Amino acid sequence: MRVVGAYEAKTHLPQLLEAVEGGETITISKHGVPVAMLVPVPDKRRRNPAEVIAALRDLRTGVTLGGPSLRELIEEGRR
Repeated sequence: MRVVGAYEAKTHLPQLLEAVEGGETITISKHGVPVAMLVPVPDKRRRNPAEVIAALRDLRTGVTLGGPSLRELIEEGRR
């Protein structure tokens, strides 16, 4: 576990977040006294973009907005 000062944490936050994303725990101290911890989020799972797209397609299957269809709207605009 790494300990960094508040000033260093402020100036190097993006790098610290990358380290935490990699599984490291970082303690932030103020005048040598620990005041906060950066810890990885438990059970974090990034989904494959293909999985997300498939889930969205499944979700919208059979969903209607209750109004006219797109074709009907297009035809209405041509009148």
